[in-house]
Amino acid sequence: MIKVALLHFGFEDYTIELANSLVKHVELTLIQPEKVFTVCRDALDPKIRTISFEKPRMRDPRNISSMAKMIEIIRDIQPDVLHVQETNDPWYDLTLMMNKMPPLVTTIHDVFRHPGDKQSVFGSEYTRRIAFHRSQQIIIHANHLKNVMIEQFNVPEQRLNVIPHGELGTFFQRLAKNQNAVVRDPHTLLFMGRIWPYKGLKYLIEAIPLVAERIPDIKLIIAGRGENIEQYFPAGYDASRFEILNRFIGSDEIATLFQRSTLSILPYIEASQSGVAAIAYGIGTPIVASDVGGLSEVIRHEREGLLVPPRNAPALAEAIIRLLSDLPLQEQMRQELLARCQQDLAWSNIAKQTVATYQKSMK
Repeated sequence: MIKVALLHFGFEDYTIELANSLVKHVELTLIQPEKVFTVCRDALDPKIRTISFEKPRMRDPRNISSMAKMIEIIRDIQPDVLHVQETNDPWYDLTLMMNKMPPLVTTIHDVFRHPGDKQSVFGSEYTRRIAFHRSQQIIIHANHLKNVMIEQFNVPEQRLNVIPHGELGTFFQRLAKNQNAVVRDPHTLLFMGRIWPYKGLKYLIEAIPLVAERIPDIKLIIAGRGENIEQYFPAGYDASRFEILNRFIGSDEIATLFQRSTLSILPYIEASQSGVAAIAYGIGTPIVASDVGGLSEVIRHEREGLLVPPRNAPALAEAIIRLLSDLPLQEQMRQELLARCQQDLAWSNIAKQTVATYQKSMK
């Protein structure tokens, strides 16, 4: 059985689901900073060995000793493969450059920093390229990203593996405070996630009055934090039409918001893939999304949702009106969404593809 060390600094929901499926196929040790482990520990399969280490804030020079401890842990494990979930931590990238590692597999969720994302660490988009070239194999979630890696970063195609982003709805349903069935509000939309310019929230807000002309009781839930939400509503907003949760959304709240909503809206102007879509799949909430990046590979037009041109509020409004007005189409899409969760988006299938990637890295 392959001995694998899985290192992550975030992407907790993704890592938990992947690790819980991987442990059925490999001897798995999960390595993470202590703060991350406190989020993960109760959701992990007890068969997974876990090791944590202290990780200071990014600008703290004690990161030097923290990275030394991380390397010591990896060497003690002596894994056949080290699998790292993408990080924007330059300390890790520099450590990778200066140390010999076991065969390395890196999962890259986002090749580029999202436009307007102020949480990214300065310089990380450059140091992270070290991982692109030091990894024996790289996992990405869309063929669109594969092409970018080949054309813009000169990564050989044989080192790139397209493995879908698994569904996350069932994960958040397990954490939900309200375990009872939540009734969907018939004309409620959900915009979920970090509020930064690339998410295209302004176009969704512009679309709402157009939708209201045909569906007067339309309501939009905006759930997440990031930019100052008041800039989108300089004259205030109608509380009967907008429900704004401009704060951190706890893991135990997320499933309920998706269950309440008829549609999940992704009006992005840029995207690589989408964790929000991954949640919608597992909860059976149809999606209206911009046709950008890798979203068209995840959301099959007319099957699990509708795709529209980006930056186009009228087209977005028309797609929303069409779906809200067609109950049989909504139900058909819900069934398609849930079926995908048993197919290519199932973690059991993703784990098998990941193990095959490990085997390639060892050759």
